[in-house]
Amino acid sequence: QVQLVESGGGLVQAGGSLRLSCSASGGTFSRYHMGWFRQAPGKDRDLVAQITYNGDRTWYSDSAKGRFTISRDNAKNVVYLQMNSLKPEDTAVYYCAAKIDWVRKYDYWGQGTQVTVSS
Repeated sequence: QVQLVESGGGLVQAGGSLRLSCSASGGTFSRYHMGWFRQAPGKDRDLVAQITYNGDRTWYSDSAKGRFTISRDNAKNVVYLQMNSLKPEDTAVYYCAAKIDWVRKYDYWGQGTQVTVSS
């Protein structure tokens, strides 16, 4: 069973950038597909980006396309979310998640990191 810990959140002005990191332990990281979700107050938790176990495929939500980049380093057991051109509507708690099967729901979750974008 993998444990996930996010970091890198914070307060940034609109137009700025942040890089989130998610460190994994307790499992074979390279077996897991990884995703980043976010949840704003009063809203559902939405998938923002995901990456296959070996990094050969990625997927982005429409709101993330062209601004966010997901990547992973299997040697370091870390997945990243580079967020550029941030907007106030990107304000949310960001969670990383892991799953074995690409077509199934995510099984393992981190505790989340807050991202706040000021206008």
